[in-house]
Amino acid sequence: MKMKNSLCVVIPVYNEEKTVESVLDKVSSRPETAEVIIVDDASKDSSRELISKYMESHKDKKITLLTQERNLGKGAAIRRGFAAATAPIVIVQDADWEYSPDDYPLVLEPIVSGKADVVYGSRFQGGGGRVLLFRHMMGNKLITFVCNFMTNLALTDVESCYKVFKREVIQNINLETCRFGIEVEMTAKIAKSREELRIFEVPISYNNRSYEEGKKITWKDGVAAFWHMFKYNYRQSPAKFYKRPWSEVLPAEKNSPTTAASKTDNQ
Repeated sequence: MKMKNSLCVVIPVYNEEKTVESVLDKVSSRPETAEVIIVDDASKDSSRELISKYMESHKDKKITLLTQERNLGKGAAIRRGFAAATAPIVIVQDADWEYSPDDYPLVLEPIVSGKADVVYGSRFQGGGGRVLLFRHMMGNKLITFVCNFMTNLALTDVESCYKVFKREVIQNINLETCRFGIEVEMTAKIAKSREELRIFEVPISYNNRSYEEGKKITWKDGVAAFWHMFKYNYRQSPAKFYKRPWSEVLPAEKNSPTTAASKTDNQ
């Protein structure tokens, strides 16, 4: 698989009029980007109008705008974007500048080289960036710790926006969460298939913004994350997690030399 023109970038948007145009400029100009799917989650500011004008003026056929008639949450927007993806690799990109598209080669490399099916970009593995808010950082680490305990994974950043998937992998997972809880839902359902899916984590940069600058996640979403972890790890049957068996979705990868070597290394 080649890295150039391999990526579908799903951008959930809610009230991001200050940054959405510059993010679109950067994302669409990246050589890895094959398509951009923007899902406007019923923004109350001028985000939707700015996106429409941007598309008209640039006539970039890579960009598609999907709209929600009422605000359903980031998870609902992401799910809609995933369903519309056609490029071989899919990533979520926030419509602000907390995450840099310059890191695309870092998070794509394990998939492009045939080593991974899912890649997490970690803000806590040494990437540079603006100093984090202490309470927000500790909340993220607590959620990651509990999620790791429940899933038996050893991730450092469960709540990272930069989760990258082979398209057939993410489109095979039944997702239902509407708000920020989708991060732990995806992780729980990926973890249940850790024997079939090769999961990588790589360091990324991160420039967090303050609540005054537009940050939307709150302590209520943190509390909700624990409920979602419990729900998807202990209450819901894994039989409902996937549309088709992984042997039908990734038959070639299961028998490939790369996969066999990876399994041998992990034994």
